[in-house]
Amino acid sequence: MNALTMLEDEHRAMRKLLDQLETTTERGVRTREELFSQIKGALTLHEIIEEEIFYPALKEHPKAEDIVLEGFEEHHVVDLVMAELENLPVDDETWGAKAKVMKENVEHHMEEEEGDMFKKARSVFDRQELEELGDRMAARRTEAQQELNIPAGRSG
Repeated sequence: MNALTMLEDEHRAMRKLLDQLETTTERGVRTREELFSQIKGALTLHEIIEEEIFYPALKEHPKAEDIVLEGFEEHHVVDLVMAELENLPVDDETWGAKAKVMKENVEHHMEEEEGDMFKKARSVFDRQELEELGDRMAARRTEAQQELNIPAGRSG
């Protein structure tokens, strides 16, 4: 599979999960917990394939280095907020606000990737390279899913 198509598909699935999470309330404890778990699993797998395969390949091209470094930093910021959410009861009054900030950060990151980053990737990789990257990413995703015991299904 084409690496960019794979990432865009995962972005679409993530947007749906984030939209569902945003509609939850403090009373929807189970729903919030389930959606948060799905989002955390999906983000973890997505970060692994980007940080281990896609970003390093793209970073080899000097014109893409800055945007790749920014991508790493955006992952880090989302990871920090996710850790705070994970350590906070989902019915805490601040959980929803913190989840909204996390959603906004993830959405911003996906928009930047789908814009500048993917445009640069299309200019430096040919179709075969994107297919090879996609195959490596799919294999690593499956491997990481098993290693981390992340359930299959709607996880990204």
